[in-house]
Amino acid sequence: METTTISIQKTSNPTILKFEADKFLTNHESFEFNTIDEAKSSPLAQELFYLPFIKKVYISGNFVALERFDIVDWEDVQEEVAEQIANYINNGKQVVTESTSPKHVPVTVYAESTPNPTAMKFVVNKKLVPTTYEFVSIEDAKHSPLATELFHLPYVKSVFFDENFISITKHDVADWNEITTELRDFLTHYIESGKEIVSANAPKAMRQTEEEATASFENYDDISKEIIIILEEYVKPAVASDGGNIEFQSYDPDTKTVKVILQGACSGCPSSTYTLKNGIETMLKEMLKDKALTVEAING
Repeated sequence: METTTISIQKTSNPTILKFEADKFLTNHESFEFNTIDEAKSSPLAQELFYLPFIKKVYISGNFVALERFDIVDWEDVQEEVAEQIANYINNGKQVVTESTSPKHVPVTVYAESTPNPTAMKFVVNKKLVPTTYEFVSIEDAKHSPLATELFHLPYVKSVFFDENFISITKHDVADWNEITTELRDFLTHYIESGKEIVSANAPKAMRQTEEEATASFENYDDISKEIIIILEEYVKPAVASDGGNIEFQSYDPDTKTVKVILQGACSGCPSSTYTLKNGIETMLKEMLKDKALTVEAING
């Protein structure tokens, strides 16, 4: 049985911390509990309320968000809380008692063009995956039934999944005007059928940057941590809106070179490497107050 891991994610509110799992904890429903009595439908939330510093519990998708009282700092207790949540889940205990007959919400998929003329972003009105996945060949896609089926279409070159969208890069033999409707209809029917998107036994990090992605945030030096936070808060949302993703790869303090990996629609885009490199460079130089920094963008 595969073990669930919990990562700790800071939020803009210092009293609220997210504990993110590498799998879904709820069936696309969200729950908010202000007291232990309100949490009757969540044995996990009830257990967390026994911690004297927990003020509010919020469970949604693949994470648990906790708001604390001011009697402690998160830095003093976050590791123990993360371990408690992981142990609870790995012991097979129920996270929430959800409605047995959830309302059926029709799946909608709409297409968005991206700055990359060979990539199209297909946005879905539901969460698809808990983390990002990129597949560049049918052999690479063996852990994703959906990506495997897409690669059977002769014009599909690569497939990128993020939480609620799929970016598809095509070969030059096809024109988007001819294939967009076909792809949108295919994705709608596939997702509506309830078929598996990515296998439950898929490796936790199916990325070009597997070693970097699985490394603990705490293992990085202080400057690398600052760079990662800036990328997460300021760059990733903009990149995701264009159907792509950006991952921190490394920082060399001797050369002051930051390496980032571009995925999805950003990978191979004629303009993105230059635009992102210079945009990120400018931002990092200003926010870190270091004019000597340079950024090297690598296509995933």
